[in-house]
Amino acid sequence: MAQNRVVVVGCGGISRAWFPPLIAENVEVCAAVDLNTEVAKTRLAAHPELANTEVSDNFKKMLKRHKPQFVLDLTVPEAHCEVTCTALRAGCHVIGEKPMAASMTQARKMVKTAEETGNMYMVSQSRRWDRFNDACRLTVNSGELGELNTINCDFYLAPRFGGFRDEMDSPLILDMSIHHFDLIRFMSGKDPVSVYAHEYNPKGSWYKGDVAASCIFEMSDGVMFNYRGSWCADGCWTSWHGDWRYIGDKGTMIYNVDKMPFGQVRSAPYGSETDKPHHQPLKDLPVTDSPMPFSGFHGGLREMLAFLNEGKRPQTECHDNIKSLAMVFAAIESSKKGRRVEVKI
Repeated sequence: MAQNRVVVVGCGGISRAWFPPLIAENVEVCAAVDLNTEVAKTRLAAHPELANTEVSDNFKKMLKRHKPQFVLDLTVPEAHCEVTCTALRAGCHVIGEKPMAASMTQARKMVKTAEETGNMYMVSQSRRWDRFNDACRLTVNSGELGELNTINCDFYLAPRFGGFRDEMDSPLILDMSIHHFDLIRFMSGKDPVSVYAHEYNPKGSWYKGDVAASCIFEMSDGVMFNYRGSWCADGCWTSWHGDWRYIGDKGTMIYNVDKMPFGQVRSAPYGSETDKPHHQPLKDLPVTDSPMPFSGFHGGLREMLAFLNEGKRPQTECHDNIKSLAMVFAAIESSKKGRRVEVKI
């Protein structure tokens, strides 16, 4: 099998997480492109295996010179549309960092370009490739909880990033909640219908924009998804994946602090109208474990390589991922308008 070849665009902090799996999968990194070539050189210097990788600030030149199979887009969200569309039109497939785009208009243009060129564009939603998240999905799909009716997610952390996130208008919803909105679709199999959201910037915040939010989503099949989050909440932190509660008509599953989910389901049918107890007998929820051999960014890369080498379609290809992005911009719109809005793809 021929070695897969890639051009990496954007060598900021996130690239540290991508170069190791590229090396592990024996992908030839033809070029590393960044507006600041010194940053790119510094990133590559940490990996002797990439000593022959060309460094440039000219993306189109690198595409023309190296003709890679795919492009890895690690740029800021505002640059995703231009980078992705340029690569697709140059005959390359693309795997890009989340969020897909800085607007729904840009995202739709990217999907259309993928369709017109016939090339693959997938988004790296790294939290799909996590053993415990996948265990949640498998357990929900097992039917042990019965029909889902309510899903809650809490997310509270206080990272001091510095840089562009501190200046964003909606840093939590756009840069972080996209993970949780994608996870609700991944773990439940439900898609968004509408949302009522309120964004705000709490007292003591070191962010310029609204870094906290409460959202009520209506999902398909009448499932309600309640989301509460903040990126400036010191103390008693949740998991980066969020702390979850799944409620069905047969029981409840809890998932938090990066541990295997657990829960309880009814162990016996309801009694007659005259002998029903206040609380029904319960038993532990049977949880389905997940093998998940490759996690995080490595898992996403493996899906792109499976497409390149076997033609297997990635689960986060653009036609699917735009649904998660639509939840982000619908929530922002709802907060601005102060009312419920439909989630439009």
